[in-house]
Amino acid sequence: MGMEYPLRVLPENEWPSLIAEMMDPPKKLYIRGALAETEHKLLAIVGSRAMTTYGKEITKKLVAGLRGYPITIVSGLAIGIDACAHEAAIDAGLHTISVPGSGINDDVIYPARHKRLARRILESGGALLSEFEPDFRATTWSFPARNRIMAGMSHAVLVVEARERSGTLITSRLATDYNRDVLTVPGSVFSEGSAGPHMLIRLGATPITSVDNLLEALHFEIEHEERKLPLDLSPDEQKLYGLLSEPMSRDELVRTCGLPTSSANVIVSLMELKGAITECGGHIRRT
Repeated sequence: MGMEYPLRVLPENEWPSLIAEMMDPPKKLYIRGALAETEHKLLAIVGSRAMTTYGKEITKKLVAGLRGYPITIVSGLAIGIDACAHEAAIDAGLHTISVPGSGINDDVIYPARHKRLARRILESGGALLSEFEPDFRATTWSFPARNRIMAGMSHAVLVVEARERSGTLITSRLATDYNRDVLTVPGSVFSEGSAGPHMLIRLGATPITSVDNLLEALHFEIEHEERKLPLDLSPDEQKLYGLLSEPMSRDELVRTCGLPTSSANVIVSLMELKGAITECGGHIRRT
């Protein structure tokens, strides 16, 4: 990874433009890989290391919905939401920048288990960026320091899951200090991971519950494609298709549609053959 993606000091005239607005900018930035095109909106996505299934699914869904837009996903390479955001960006063909809490030489990348992810980021055309010396090993104070870089370089910060007292909220507080938009995903009131987002909403953060919400918050015009019903669906197939305005599990679909289980399963199979729906990751969705 080292030879193919050499490390260099990033000249100040190439720094992400918003860093110039920070009260406490870095003195130096090291980079491997390539920064975003200048017209890109930079969206930092941060959240809990103790990611829930809900946090993972909403992160993947929101990032996938940004496909094709000039958006760069910024995150910190950490376990949990950070890694999920980077992976979802790569899968959606989006540019992504990682700002780890360590230097960016191969042997100190933190966490070590994400060296492969760091390579994927570089292979996808993204970048590793750090103010720390190349061989600097992560330590407790380096994470809040890198959080300010993520908040400072981004147009908006999206908090997906966070406990009420967590490092993730440092990033959102810094974003507010830098006059960046703070966005957050609401969750279940019974989930500890939603306590942080709900607190942020009480403090004025923008709640994000759909891709459209996110695009609007990033000031993009939304072009809605007219979804046409496939022509050759039977009345029962049309009923199931109508229920799938949001992806759902097979069991949930069978329960909701009111048809006998055996009939519903046959209809689902026929609709898959017609290319109207697809089943992936335990959920059925429209194609």
